[in-house]
Amino acid sequence: MKTELLQMLRESEDYLSGQELCTKLQVSRTAVWKAICSLREDGYEIEAAAGKGYRLTGVPDSIAAEEVSSILKTRWVGRPVCYYSEITSTNLYAKQMAEEGAKEGLLVIADSQTRGRGRLGRSWTTPPGTAIAMTLMLRPNLPPERISMVTLVMGMAVAEACRDLYGIDAGIKWPNDVVVDGRKLCGILTEMSAEISAVNYIVIGTGINANVRAFPPELENTATSLVRCLGHEVNRARLIAQVMLRFEEYYEAFLKAGGLTPLRERYQQLLVNCGRAVRVLQPDGDYTGTALGIDDSGRLLVQKEDGTVTGIYAGEVSVRGVYGYI
Repeated sequence: MKTELLQMLRESEDYLSGQELCTKLQVSRTAVWKAICSLREDGYEIEAAAGKGYRLTGVPDSIAAEEVSSILKTRWVGRPVCYYSEITSTNLYAKQMAEEGAKEGLLVIADSQTRGRGRLGRSWTTPPGTAIAMTLMLRPNLPPERISMVTLVMGMAVAEACRDLYGIDAGIKWPNDVVVDGRKLCGILTEMSAEISAVNYIVIGTGINANVRAFPPELENTATSLVRCLGHEVNRARLIAQVMLRFEEYYEAFLKAGGLTPLRERYQQLLVNCGRAVRVLQPDGDYTGTALGIDDSGRLLVQKEDGTVTGIYAGEVSVRGVYGYI
């Protein structure tokens, strides 16, 4: 009920009477009052005036389920939201829920993540109250070889959401790192449960440096955050909601086309690697070349020094700039 109550208070431009809330929520006045008190304990500022009712006057920087759900504009992505104040890994919890039969669209959010993972086994921790650690669970009717493309879709969603809300020049370092001013803002890790020709489910873990002010020395020159870019903290729940809205739009276009064709042009515009010298790091040997963009399957097209062009799939291959991170 707290989510519905919060949504009603958000959407109202004036006071909402206790009786109106009771009628719409189909609960007693006592239940409404208890929910109001609970929201206040969570940090919401709710004014109560005799003869007028209740009015929302302030919100905390909360990413709890009722806060995120009350501002979501999606039809199915991010529904439901499961929130944890601290867990080991949002991907791990989402996979457990998927195995237990959770419906597609489930979003797991944690305020603090202690044992998250990035690509190639790298660790990714999330200090409380600063970053966004979330995982979306999907059950796509796609062959396993197409799943890597979904990771690119999430990268686009994060970059566009940051542009929408903050007007910053967010781009993508192939395949899915979101960057600003040459530094990493967001990392994405997609994991899959599949059989030979069918996907059971996928989880897309997304970590965004929202209000992170300090980084370890080894990351100081390659990482950034929204608070550093903007000079002020951002509302994390609003950003989560915008990412989910953009992802739903792009993912449905991707599914309808059966590939990245309708998204490719925009992805190319966001791709900071395009036209740059890159070093491709792979198990059977590294090489350098020039990134030309992506094809309709999401492969990065790289022109080698001998003039030949090869396509690289996202996975256990890493791409770096010849003279730095990008």
